[in-house]
Amino acid sequence: MKDRSRLRHLAKTITWRVIASLTTFLLAYFFFRHDKSAIEKASGVAVAEAAIKMVLYYLHERAWYKANLGLEKEKRKSLKE
Repeated sequence: MKDRSRLRHLAKTITWRVIASLTTFLLAYFFFRHDKSAIEKASGVAVAEAAIKMVLYYLHERAWYKANLGLEKEKRKSLKE
């Protein structure tokens, strides 16, 4: 059951990243639509956005993990073990 949960989280993460990057691409394409290099520029923005946001998300998660904000003392102990 644990592996199924991880696989599901991985699938949700990937599908969300595709949706988010596609949204960014379409928005950038809309802004560059009169430029003959619109597709290349929108693609560059989407790739950069995906890479930057993955790094920022990871750092955000690590900060929350270390902060233990809102966790009860018992849960804090079990997380550290």
